[in-house]
Amino acid sequence: MNMFSSAIVNKTNVPVLAGAMNAAMLRARVTANNIANVNTPGYARVDVSFEDELRNALNRTRLQGTRTDGGHLPVGRLNLNEVGPKAYKPYDPTQPSGVNNVDIDTEMAKMAETQIMFKYMNAFNQGVFNKLNAAIQARPIQ
Repeated sequence: MNMFSSAIVNKTNVPVLAGAMNAAMLRARVTANNIANVNTPGYARVDVSFEDELRNALNRTRLQGTRTDGGHLPVGRLNLNEVGPKAYKPYDPTQPSGVNNVDIDTEMAKMAETQIMFKYMNAFNQGVFNKLNAAIQARPIQ
């Protein structure tokens, strides 16, 4: 990507939307895996974290440190390009060892919510690109 197109894309919501769409895709895979293992003894459900990290990265009231070396620990809020979805097993002290903690109704609701969010983000992203395309072609936005 050249400097001009990089500047245009980075000044839009595209990087945030790309991260959110990646989170939705990972969440759909994780949820499908949870559903597939609903009857597997001892299976511990997996979840995806993204929204809280994104919210913290967008919070301009929090301090943000600068790392001058890749080995330095991050200080304060993360840059938007450092925020990404992460799969994890939620801590559940009530789950006895060897017992499956997947609730099929909860997982199906999460899958439906993820599909709706992905569809919305895709439509919003398409709108951003339509506006950029209209600006580049010097035509009105439709």
